[in-house]
Amino acid sequence: MRDNLRAASFSLEFFPPKDPAGEERLWQALQQLQPLKPDFVSVTYGAGGTSRDRTIRVTSEITAQTGIATVAHLTCVGSTKHELTEILNQYKKSGIKSILALRGDPQGGPKAAWKSIADGLDHADQLVELAISLGGLEVGVAAFPDGHPASNFDLENDIEVLLRKERLGATFATTQFFFEFDKWQALIDRLSAEGSKLPVIAGILPITNLKQLSRMVELSGMQIPSSILSKFDKVSDNPQDVKKVGVDIATELGSKLLAANAPGLHFYTMNTAESTIEIAKNLNLVKL
Repeated sequence: MRDNLRAASFSLEFFPPKDPAGEERLWQALQQLQPLKPDFVSVTYGAGGTSRDRTIRVTSEITAQTGIATVAHLTCVGSTKHELTEILNQYKKSGIKSILALRGDPQGGPKAAWKSIADGLDHADQLVELAISLGGLEVGVAAFPDGHPASNFDLENDIEVLLRKERLGATFATTQFFFEFDKWQALIDRLSAEGSKLPVIAGILPITNLKQLSRMVELSGMQIPSSILSKFDKVSDNPQDVKKVGVDIATELGSKLLAANAPGLHFYTMNTAESTIEIAKNLNLVKL
């Protein structure tokens, strides 16, 4: 999934639109970002699997219309093993070659109680195993530099989970967005100490909207470092200045990650293009 002209892969993440206007914004952002020649794009699920059908449709359409390699998210939430098998086969028929296998969040978010269903799967490693057993798909998984809420942010537990997924056949990981380089490095060091060969692509969120950031933090269960939040103290009332500070933060983090030979940078675009384009140019990932 890597462009041979780049030392690190460059990829984009979108969320499925809720309505026709949102879908138009997504395609507009993708059109603006396509000249950057991303190595792949991914499309998320909503909490509780609420956007499953839109994710399947939009992901398939991106693959068909742009030719860009697409990584389709798939979660265990609310689906039986039979339904998940059908979705995996549908992805393959649509020309999708890679998935990101996730447990997914219940409707109440990552800290809500998990509810099992009959003939369903309860953990992402089970979904990895299912996808690998069907063949024909590269399987990626999620990693959490700040720790996963379901493990009470226990890094050692998270490492064991990642290692199990790798043993089952996962060939890459993409992180939740994070803001502190040292957290990513600690994750990589622990995996390396256990003999892992799993490439861990770093997730970067260009902050463009503080209310949106607050909502994402609430959903993800992570905490934003005070050193990051303080950078917005004097500009919170000016949307353009907020975007500029967000670009600066992401550029600084991206520079450290590239210097540390991160295998890739994955941008959470929030279905907009401007900030991601600016950061990619700052980091010499693309030339426009």
